[in-house]
Amino acid sequence: MRRSSESLNGIGALEVVEHYAKIIRELPAPPIIMGHSYGGLITQMLLDRGLGSAGVAIDSVPPRGIWILPLSTNLALVPAFLKLDTFRTTFLFNFKQWWRVFANTLPENVAREAYATQAIPASGRAIFQAALANVTPRAPTAVNFRNRKRAPLLVIGGSRDVIMPAALSRKIYRKHSISPIRTDYQEFSGRSHYIIAEPGWQEVADYALTWAEQHAHR
Repeated sequence: MRRSSESLNGIGALEVVEHYAKIIRELPAPPIIMGHSYGGLITQMLLDRGLGSAGVAIDSVPPRGIWILPLSTNLALVPAFLKLDTFRTTFLFNFKQWWRVFANTLPENVAREAYATQAIPASGRAIFQAALANVTPRAPTAVNFRNRKRAPLLVIGGSRDVIMPAALSRKIYRKHSISPIRTDYQEFSGRSHYIIAEPGWQEVADYALTWAEQHAHR
């Protein structure tokens, strides 16, 4: 994907949602849906469409409607906005940027290995769709926070996340709490945006799965 990321050019949030929606509709039973970062936003969008039996959004990118973003979020995204062709192509943090905003709890040698083996470019179009959602009419990343038909949702935040800090996760939780459908929040101390793979990730995974299995709509 690093050598040739052209297949991601022009891919937006709706294309990703439609891809997963097709898979979910073909399953014999509604699945538990979990997503991290932009995947957390995709999770919220899928639940808003009535898909899934439960959802977990981890250190999530916010949907349309979260007006005031933390300063650290805006600063972390500056490199993507300064790359002139990001919207048309893809974007990948260099190692130092990635380490600072994504895996800041890891020692450098561990972070370098993770970056080398796991970091791939992201669709620039999708990045801009999320970043500019509040000033875009009919933004594709909008969800109905009052939705009475969605499945239960758990929002997870990490206390040391820089790019999608816990304060932002709490805002997402409060927005969804308008709905009468069960919405919960859990924050993990000392966790960065790399919460799903840094040491201790098993605790997060166990909590998410246990919660989802307990509260899933059958």
